[in-house]
Amino acid sequence: MSTHIQLRKANANDLPAVLELIKELAIYEKAPDEVTITIEELEKDGFGANPMFSIILAENEGRVVGMAFYYPRYSTWKGKCIYLEDIIVTDAERGNGIGKLLFDAVVVESKQFGAKRLEWQALDWNTPAINFYEKRGAILDGEWINCKFTEEQIKNYKG
Repeated sequence: MSTHIQLRKANANDLPAVLELIKELAIYEKAPDEVTITIEELEKDGFGANPMFSIILAENEGRVVGMAFYYPRYSTWKGKCIYLEDIIVTDAERGNGIGKLLFDAVVVESKQFGAKRLEWQALDWNTPAINFYEKRGAILDGEWINCKFTEEQIKNYKG
């Protein structure tokens, strides 16, 4: 592991680097055209009057090389939870322990928040991610089916 890795909370000035990481993840997940979020939306939603998410950045000698993107959610059965949307580490830095540092930091944030559960998803073909989470004792739940509406479906929903 690189000895120069520093973790810190992101601020609005970091959003260009955050967006680059998001785009890199989209390429890795074979969906580069799916990223439509803008820096302006990220700034409003993450650093505006009612922040909807938090980001922990990993830096190597002042250069952003990874991030953990997470937010609070609520379970009717359990109460306060944290949802880990993404851990992203640049391709050049993968395998250096940065993902573990970021995951550990989100677990600490979850404890401080009083979360009853920390949840996330991994693509079924992403063996490195699955192995990473299994190594940490995560429960991989194949029982639930992910469902979603796209923005267009939401706009056009007739009930």
